[in-house]
Amino acid sequence: MSLIYLIAGEQSGDVLGGRLMHAIKTRRPDMAFAGIGGAAMAAQGLVSLFPIRNLSLMGLLEIVPRLLQLKALLRRTVADIEARLPDVVVTIDSPGFTLRVLRALQPTSLRRAHYVAPQVWAWRESRVKHYPGLWDTLLCLLPFEPAFFAGHGLPARFVGHPVLESGAETGNADRFRSVHAVPAEAKVVTIMPGSRQTEVSRLLPILEETLRRLPDRIVPVVPLAGPVEAVVRQRTTSWPIRPILVTGAAAKHDAFAASTAALTKSGTSSLELALANVPMLVTYQVNPLSAWIAMRSVRVKYASLLNLLLDRPVVPELLQQNSRPALLADTLHRLLNDPAAVAEQRQGFAEALAMLRPAAGTPSEYAAEAVLSMMQ
Repeated sequence: MSLIYLIAGEQSGDVLGGRLMHAIKTRRPDMAFAGIGGAAMAAQGLVSLFPIRNLSLMGLLEIVPRLLQLKALLRRTVADIEARLPDVVVTIDSPGFTLRVLRALQPTSLRRAHYVAPQVWAWRESRVKHYPGLWDTLLCLLPFEPAFFAGHGLPARFVGHPVLESGAETGNADRFRSVHAVPAEAKVVTIMPGSRQTEVSRLLPILEETLRRLPDRIVPVVPLAGPVEAVVRQRTTSWPIRPILVTGAAAKHDAFAASTAALTKSGTSSLELALANVPMLVTYQVNPLSAWIAMRSVRVKYASLLNLLLDRPVVPELLQQNSRPALLADTLHRLLNDPAAVAEQRQGFAEALAMLRPAAGTPSEYAAEAVLSMMQ
Protein backbone atom coordinates (compact mmCIF):
# COMPACT_ATOMS: atom_id res chain seq x y z
CA MET A 1 0.00 0.00 0.00
CA SER A 2 1.29 3.47 -0.89
CA LEU A 3 1.97 5.81 2.04
CA ILE A 4 1.99 9.60 2.30
CA TYR A 5 3.48 11.14 5.44
CA LEU A 6 1.98 14.54 6.34
CA ILE A 7 3.12 17.00 8.99
CA ALA A 8 1.02 19.96 10.15
CA GLY A 9 2.17 22.09 13.07
CA GLU A 10 -0.92 24.15 13.87
CA GLN A 11 -4.66 24.26 13.36
CA SER A 12 -4.65 26.08 10.02
CA GLY A 13 -2.21 23.50 8.65
CA ASP A 14 -4.38 20.71 10.04
CA VAL A 15 -7.36 22.05 8.06
CA LEU A 16 -5.20 22.19 4.92
CA GLY A 17 -3.98 18.68 5.55
CA GLY A 18 -7.49 17.34 6.06
CA ARG A 19 -8.70 18.77 2.75
CA LEU A 20 -5.58 17.53 0.95
CA MET A 21 -6.08 14.02 2.34
CA HIS A 22 -9.71 14.02 1.22
CA ALA A 23 -8.75 15.13 -2.30
CA ILE A 24 -6.04 12.47 -2.49
CA LYS A 25 -8.36 9.71 -1.25
CA THR A 26 -10.92 10.70 -3.89
CA ARG A 27 -8.30 9.91 -6.53
CA ARG A 28 -6.53 7.09 -4.70
CA PRO A 29 -8.85 5.29 -2.24
CA ASP A 30 -6.06 2.84 -1.50
CA MET A 31 -3.73 5.51 -0.12
CA ALA A 32 -2.49 5.23 3.49
CA PHE A 33 -1.44 8.18 5.65
CA ALA A 34 0.79 8.75 8.65
CA GLY A 35 2.28 11.80 10.35
CA ILE A 36 1.31 14.67 12.63
CA GLY A 37 -1.99 16.52 12.58
CA GLY A 38 -5.09 17.56 14.46
CA ALA A 39 -8.81 16.93 14.33
CA ALA A 40 -9.31 17.61 10.60
CA MET A 41 -6.61 15.17 9.58
CA ALA A 42 -7.79 12.62 12.15
CA ALA A 43 -11.22 12.76 10.53
CA GLN A 44 -9.56 11.62 7.31
CA GLY A 45 -7.88 8.68 9.02
CA LEU A 46 -4.57 10.07 10.36
CA VAL A 47 -3.29 8.78 13.72
CA SER A 48 -1.00 11.60 14.87
CA LEU A 49 2.47 10.74 16.12
CA PHE A 50 1.93 13.23 18.96
CA PRO A 51 -0.61 16.02 19.70
CA ILE A 52 -0.43 18.94 17.30
CA ARG A 53 -0.69 21.41 20.19
CA ASN A 54 2.92 20.52 21.11
CA LEU A 55 4.02 22.52 18.04
CA SER A 56 1.63 25.51 18.29
CA LEU A 57 4.00 28.31 19.28
CA MET A 58 4.54 31.84 18.02
CA GLY A 59 7.32 34.34 18.68
CA LEU A 60 11.01 33.98 19.49
CA LEU A 61 10.70 34.36 23.26
CA GLU A 62 7.81 31.91 23.39
CA ILE A 63 9.84 29.23 21.57
CA VAL A 64 13.13 29.53 23.46
CA PRO A 65 11.92 27.85 26.70
CA ARG A 66 10.66 24.89 24.64
CA LEU A 67 13.74 24.33 22.47
CA LEU A 68 14.81 21.07 24.09
CA GLN A 69 11.29 19.64 23.80
CA LEU A 70 11.00 20.75 20.16
CA LYS A 71 14.35 19.13 19.33
CA ALA A 72 13.16 15.88 20.87
CA LEU A 73 9.95 16.05 18.82
CA LEU A 74 12.01 16.69 15.70
CA ARG A 75 14.19 13.63 16.31
CA ARG A 76 11.11 11.52 16.98
CA THR A 77 9.43 12.69 13.77
CA VAL A 78 12.47 12.06 11.58
CA ALA A 79 12.97 8.61 13.10
CA ASP A 80 9.33 7.72 12.40
CA ILE A 81 9.62 8.82 8.77
CA GLU A 82 12.84 6.88 8.23
CA ALA A 83 11.24 3.80 9.75
CA ARG A 84 8.11 4.01 7.59
CA LEU A 85 9.81 5.05 4.30
CA PRO A 86 6.75 6.79 2.80
CA ASP A 87 6.34 7.39 -0.93
CA VAL A 88 6.04 11.15 -0.33
CA VAL A 89 6.52 13.44 2.68
CA VAL A 90 4.26 16.50 2.71
CA THR A 91 5.10 19.21 5.22
CA ILE A 92 2.44 21.87 5.74
CA ASP A 93 3.34 25.42 6.79
CA SER A 94 4.92 25.80 10.31
CA PRO A 95 8.39 26.37 8.80
CA GLY A 96 10.12 26.57 12.17
CA PHE A 97 9.50 22.84 12.58
CA THR A 98 8.71 21.43 9.15
CA LEU A 99 11.73 22.87 7.36
CA ARG A 100 13.97 21.33 10.00
CA VAL A 101 12.33 18.00 9.27
CA LEU A 102 13.00 18.47 5.55
CA ARG A 103 16.61 19.41 6.22
CA ALA A 104 17.09 16.25 8.29
CA LEU A 105 15.62 14.21 5.41
CA GLN A 106 17.70 15.92 2.73
CA PRO A 107 20.34 13.14 2.56
CA THR A 108 17.62 10.54 1.89
CA SER A 109 15.99 9.71 -1.43
CA LEU A 110 12.49 10.40 -0.11
CA ARG A 111 10.31 12.65 -2.26
CA ARG A 112 9.31 15.81 -0.40
CA ALA A 113 6.68 18.51 -0.95
CA HIS A 114 6.17 21.63 1.14
CA TYR A 115 2.65 23.08 1.18
CA VAL A 116 2.37 26.84 1.95
CA ALA A 117 5.44 28.77 0.88
CA PRO A 118 7.59 30.28 3.66
CA GLN A 119 6.89 34.00 3.75
CA VAL A 120 10.44 35.04 2.96
CA TRP A 121 9.01 37.55 0.50
CA ALA A 122 7.71 39.37 3.59
CA TRP A 123 10.78 39.32 5.84
CA ARG A 124 14.29 37.88 6.05
CA GLU A 125 14.67 37.15 2.34
CA SER A 126 18.19 35.92 3.04
CA ARG A 127 16.67 32.65 4.32
CA VAL A 128 16.01 31.63 0.70
CA LYS A 129 19.63 30.59 0.27
CA HIS A 130 19.02 27.71 2.71
CA TYR A 131 16.10 26.24 0.73
CA PRO A 132 17.62 24.57 -2.36
CA GLY A 133 17.36 20.80 -1.95
CA LEU A 134 14.83 20.87 0.90
CA TRP A 135 11.83 19.95 -1.23
CA ASP A 136 11.01 18.65 -4.69
CA THR A 137 7.77 20.63 -5.01
CA LEU A 138 6.67 23.89 -3.36
CA LEU A 139 2.90 24.46 -3.37
CA CYS A 140 2.02 28.16 -3.08
CA LEU A 141 -1.23 29.72 -1.87
CA LEU A 142 -0.61 33.25 -3.14
CA PRO A 143 -0.40 34.19 -6.83
CA PHE A 144 2.77 36.27 -6.59
CA GLU A 145 4.84 33.62 -4.81
CA PRO A 146 5.94 31.39 -7.74
CA ALA A 147 7.60 34.34 -9.48
CA PHE A 148 9.40 35.31 -6.27
CA PHE A 149 10.81 31.79 -5.75
CA ALA A 150 11.64 31.39 -9.46
CA GLY A 151 13.79 34.49 -9.09
CA HIS A 152 15.84 32.51 -6.56
CA GLY A 153 16.04 29.40 -8.71
CA LEU A 154 13.35 27.54 -6.78
CA PRO A 155 10.51 26.12 -8.91
CA ALA A 156 7.10 26.63 -7.33
CA ARG A 157 3.48 26.40 -8.42
CA PHE A 158 0.37 28.33 -7.42
CA VAL A 159 -2.45 25.97 -6.43
CA GLY A 160 -4.94 28.55 -5.14
CA HIS A 161 -5.88 29.50 -1.61
CA PRO A 162 -7.82 26.89 0.39
CA VAL A 163 -9.90 29.56 2.13
CA LEU A 164 -12.05 29.34 -1.01
CA GLU A 165 -13.06 25.84 0.16
CA SER A 166 -13.84 26.84 3.73
CA GLY A 167 -17.56 27.44 3.22
CA ALA A 168 -17.27 30.72 5.11
CA GLU A 169 -19.79 32.30 2.75
CA THR A 170 -22.47 29.65 3.36
CA GLY A 171 -23.67 30.72 6.82
CA ASN A 172 -27.29 31.39 7.77
CA ALA A 173 -27.88 34.61 9.72
CA ASP A 174 -31.49 33.80 10.62
CA ARG A 175 -30.47 30.44 12.04
CA PHE A 176 -27.77 32.04 14.17
CA ARG A 177 -30.16 34.65 15.57
CA SER A 178 -32.82 32.02 16.24
CA VAL A 179 -30.48 29.57 17.99
CA HIS A 180 -28.96 32.25 20.22
CA ALA A 181 -32.08 34.44 20.68
CA VAL A 182 -30.40 37.48 19.13
CA PRO A 183 -32.87 40.21 18.06
CA ALA A 184 -32.91 41.10 14.37
CA GLU A 185 -31.83 44.68 15.07
CA ALA A 186 -28.85 43.74 17.28
CA LYS A 187 -25.37 44.36 15.93
CA VAL A 188 -23.34 41.15 16.04
CA VAL A 189 -19.55 41.44 16.12
CA THR A 190 -17.39 38.37 15.52
CA ILE A 191 -14.14 38.39 17.50
CA MET A 192 -11.33 36.05 16.45
CA PRO A 193 -8.34 36.08 18.84
CA GLY A 194 -6.38 33.27 17.18
CA SER A 195 -5.68 29.57 17.57
CA ARG A 196 -2.33 29.61 19.39
CA GLN A 197 -1.93 29.80 23.16
CA THR A 198 0.53 32.68 22.85
CA GLU A 199 -1.84 34.65 20.57
CA VAL A 200 -4.93 34.42 22.73
CA SER A 201 -3.07 34.99 26.00
CA ARG A 202 -1.83 38.32 24.70
CA LEU A 203 -4.93 39.44 22.78
CA LEU A 204 -7.82 38.46 25.06
CA PRO A 205 -7.17 41.13 27.76
CA ILE A 206 -6.88 43.78 25.02
CA LEU A 207 -10.14 42.64 23.42
CA GLU A 208 -11.91 42.62 26.79
CA GLU A 209 -10.91 46.23 27.46
CA THR A 210 -11.88 47.17 23.89
CA LEU A 211 -15.44 46.00 24.56
CA ARG A 212 -15.53 48.06 27.75
CA ARG A 213 -14.66 51.17 25.78
CA LEU A 214 -16.91 50.53 22.77
CA PRO A 215 -19.90 52.95 22.84
CA ASP A 216 -22.09 50.69 20.69
CA ARG A 217 -24.42 48.04 22.07
CA ILE A 218 -23.28 44.84 20.41
CA VAL A 219 -23.55 41.06 20.69
CA PRO A 220 -20.00 39.66 20.64
CA VAL A 221 -19.39 36.19 19.23
CA VAL A 222 -16.15 34.23 19.60
CA PRO A 223 -15.61 31.14 17.42
CA LEU A 224 -13.58 28.68 19.47
CA ALA A 225 -10.44 27.11 18.01
CA GLY A 226 -9.71 23.64 19.40
CA PRO A 227 -6.19 24.18 20.80
CA VAL A 228 -7.27 27.25 22.82
CA GLU A 229 -10.93 26.49 23.55
CA ALA A 230 -10.45 26.00 27.28
CA VAL A 231 -8.46 29.19 27.83
CA VAL A 232 -10.88 31.29 25.76
CA ARG A 233 -13.87 29.93 27.68
CA GLN A 234 -12.20 30.73 30.98
CA ARG A 235 -10.88 34.18 30.10
CA THR A 236 -14.07 35.51 28.52
CA THR A 237 -16.11 35.01 31.70
CA SER A 238 -15.04 38.46 32.91
CA TRP A 239 -15.93 40.32 29.71
CA PRO A 240 -18.40 43.20 30.19
CA ILE A 241 -20.70 41.52 27.69
CA ARG A 242 -20.52 37.74 27.85
CA PRO A 243 -19.82 36.61 24.31
CA ILE A 244 -21.64 33.87 22.51
CA LEU A 245 -19.09 31.07 22.12
CA VAL A 246 -19.54 28.87 19.05
CA THR A 247 -17.80 25.68 18.03
CA GLY A 248 -17.56 24.02 14.65
CA ALA A 249 -17.36 25.45 11.15
CA ALA A 250 -21.13 25.63 10.53
CA ALA A 251 -21.80 27.65 13.70
CA LYS A 252 -18.88 29.95 12.92
CA HIS A 253 -20.15 30.58 9.41
CA ASP A 254 -23.65 31.32 10.73
CA ALA A 255 -22.05 33.89 13.07
CA PHE A 256 -20.25 35.43 10.09
CA ALA A 257 -23.54 35.73 8.19
CA ALA A 258 -25.16 37.53 11.12
CA SER A 259 -22.23 39.85 11.82
CA THR A 260 -22.20 43.56 11.19
CA ALA A 261 -18.43 43.66 11.61
CA ALA A 262 -15.50 41.66 12.96
CA LEU A 263 -12.37 42.20 15.03
CA THR A 264 -9.75 39.62 14.11
CA LYS A 265 -6.09 38.82 14.50
CA SER A 266 -4.10 38.97 11.27
CA GLY A 267 -3.88 35.79 9.22
CA THR A 268 -6.18 33.43 7.36
CA SER A 269 -9.17 34.43 9.49
CA SER A 270 -9.24 37.75 7.62
CA LEU A 271 -9.68 35.86 4.34
CA GLU A 272 -12.50 33.78 5.83
CA LEU A 273 -14.28 36.96 6.88
CA ALA A 274 -13.73 38.50 3.44
CA LEU A 275 -15.27 35.43 1.81
CA ALA A 276 -18.27 35.90 4.12
CA ASN A 277 -18.33 39.61 3.20
CA VAL A 278 -17.89 40.77 6.82
CA PRO A 279 -16.15 44.16 7.20
CA MET A 280 -13.31 43.90 9.66
CA LEU A 281 -10.57 45.43 11.73
CA VAL A 282 -7.27 43.52 12.00
CA THR A 283 -5.06 43.54 15.08
CA TYR A 284 -2.12 41.56 16.44
CA GLN A 285 0.41 41.69 19.21
CA VAL A 286 3.41 39.55 20.13
CA ASN A 287 6.14 39.96 22.71
CA PRO A 288 7.75 43.41 22.10
CA LEU A 289 11.24 41.96 21.69
CA SER A 290 9.98 39.38 19.18
CA ALA A 291 8.25 42.18 17.28
CA TRP A 292 11.37 44.37 17.33
CA ILE A 293 13.50 41.55 15.93
CA ALA A 294 10.95 40.83 13.20
CA MET A 295 10.42 44.46 12.20
CA ARG A 296 14.12 44.92 11.45
CA SER A 297 13.75 42.61 8.46
CA VAL A 298 10.14 43.10 7.30
CA ARG A 299 9.90 43.89 3.57
CA VAL A 300 6.13 44.41 3.15
CA LYS A 301 3.84 47.30 3.95
CA TYR A 302 0.93 45.33 5.37
CA ALA A 303 0.21 42.46 7.76
CA SER A 304 -3.21 41.63 6.33
CA LEU A 305 -3.20 39.33 3.30
CA LEU A 306 -6.08 41.34 1.84
CA ASN A 307 -4.07 44.54 1.93
CA LEU A 308 -0.99 42.74 0.58
CA LEU A 309 -2.86 41.31 -2.39
CA LEU A 310 -4.44 44.65 -3.27
CA ASP A 311 -1.41 46.77 -2.33
CA ARG A 312 -3.64 49.24 -0.54
CA PRO A 313 -5.04 49.52 3.02
CA VAL A 314 -8.59 48.27 2.48
CA VAL A 315 -8.72 46.77 5.98
CA PRO A 316 -7.56 48.82 9.02
CA GLU A 317 -4.51 47.30 10.73
CA LEU A 318 -3.77 48.10 14.37
CA LEU A 319 -0.67 46.14 15.33
CA GLN A 320 1.72 46.02 18.29
CA GLN A 321 1.83 49.48 19.92
CA ASN A 322 -1.32 50.46 18.00
CA SER A 323 -3.19 47.44 19.34
CA ARG A 324 -4.64 49.54 22.17
CA PRO A 325 -8.21 49.22 23.48
CA ALA A 326 -9.06 52.90 23.00
CA LEU A 327 -7.89 52.93 19.39
CA LEU A 328 -9.45 49.55 18.63
CA ALA A 329 -12.79 50.64 20.07
CA ASP A 330 -12.76 53.91 18.14
CA THR A 331 -11.94 52.18 14.84
CA LEU A 332 -14.55 49.45 15.38
CA HIS A 333 -17.15 52.09 16.25
CA ARG A 334 -16.52 53.85 12.93
CA LEU A 335 -16.77 50.56 11.05
CA LEU A 336 -20.10 49.78 12.72
CA ASN A 337 -21.53 53.14 11.72
CA ASP A 338 -19.97 54.09 8.36
CA PRO A 339 -21.70 52.50 5.32
CA ALA A 340 -19.13 53.99 2.94
CA ALA A 341 -16.26 52.26 4.75
CA VAL A 342 -18.17 48.98 4.63
CA ALA A 343 -18.84 49.31 0.89
CA GLU A 344 -15.17 50.07 0.19
CA GLN A 345 -14.04 46.99 2.12
CA ARG A 346 -16.49 44.71 0.34
CA GLN A 347 -15.35 45.91 -3.06
CA GLY A 348 -11.79 45.12 -2.03
CA PHE A 349 -12.81 41.66 -0.80
CA ALA A 350 -14.16 40.73 -4.24
CA GLU A 351 -10.96 41.88 -5.95
CA ALA A 352 -8.66 40.03 -3.57
CA LEU A 353 -10.59 36.75 -3.59
CA ALA A 354 -10.59 36.66 -7.39
CA MET A 355 -6.79 36.69 -7.25
CA LEU A 356 -6.74 33.60 -5.04
CA ARG A 357 -8.68 31.28 -7.38
CA PRO A 358 -6.89 28.58 -9.39
CA ALA A 359 -7.57 28.32 -13.11
CA ALA A 360 -10.05 25.48 -12.54
CA GLY A 361 -11.19 23.15 -9.80
CA THR A 362 -10.39 23.66 -6.13
CA PRO A 363 -7.06 24.44 -4.44
CA SER A 364 -7.04 21.08 -2.66
CA GLU A 365 -7.59 19.26 -5.95
CA TYR A 366 -4.68 21.13 -7.51
CA ALA A 367 -2.48 20.32 -4.53
CA ALA A 368 -3.52 16.65 -4.55
CA GLU A 369 -2.64 16.30 -8.23
CA ALA A 370 0.77 17.82 -7.54
CA VAL A 371 1.48 15.41 -4.67
CA LEU A 372 0.27 12.34 -6.55
CA SER A 373 2.32 13.26 -9.61
CA MET A 374 5.43 12.89 -7.44
CA MET A 375 4.64 9.19 -7.01
CA GLN A 376 4.51 8.38 -10.73
